[in-house]
Amino acid sequence: MQKRTVLITGSTSGIGLAIAKAFAQEGYNLIFNGLETDGAQTAAAVAEEYQIAHLFDPANMLHPEALRTLVMRAEQRFGCIDILINNAGIQHVSPIEDFPEEKWDAILGVNLSSAFHLTKAVWPAMKQQRFGRIITIASAHGLVASEFKSAYVAAKHGVVGFTKTIALEGAPYGITANAICPGYVRTALVDKQLADQAATHHLSEDEVAEKVLLAKQAIKQFIPTESIAAMCLFLATEKAATLTGAALSIDGGWSAQ
Repeated sequence: MQKRTVLITGSTSGIGLAIAKAFAQEGYNLIFNGLETDGAQTAAAVAEEYQIAHLFDPANMLHPEALRTLVMRAEQRFGCIDILINNAGIQHVSPIEDFPEEKWDAILGVNLSSAFHLTKAVWPAMKQQRFGRIITIASAHGLVASEFKSAYVAAKHGVVGFTKTIALEGAPYGITANAICPGYVRTALVDKQLADQAATHHLSEDEVAEKVLLAKQAIKQFIPTESIAAMCLFLATEKAATLTGAALSIDGGWSAQ
């Protein structure tokens, strides 16, 4: 099989980096993206470790023109983006009456609108080659809600709906679209939440994990990044050619309740 190319947003840390390493191990060409100051070095280190071709672009998900430029650069380098993984995301927690309007706009922009802009940009080449994979890292909050997360829940529900629409539009052209809906994943952002809530509730971090963060999950364990990466790898293959328009839960039983 000709070596395929994958673009992963937010891929220089957390879930995105785990996904990038999984694809690198399988020999894919990688387009990395992230806002970390050491993002280019992180991308280069992964590419060196797995001996793959790569490109790094620090495009901000809030700037549509930067996203179009990212896709143009990638297509000039590799010819076509075969797999787009919309992973970048941000969060803010606040009661609705206090929710900052600028946070609402930013969360919708990063978590939802960027997926639209990037999908639109990669679509013509995917359509022409009659192969494409659009994979979006949504959330359990794309299926269920939690209080104080109005923007995040709205954006993730929007991502699931967007995924279903492009699955229908892509079906005649060999393009599939699916959303992955994880529960809580142990990342640096979650570590900060654990520390903050431990201080607030006067609990240990282990107690916060079980009684607060994982309270709604039947399996009281954080979702491994490796599970999300493995699902992405499967969705990228020919074996997943008829799996499209799905919101795939990896949430420890959260959405089953």
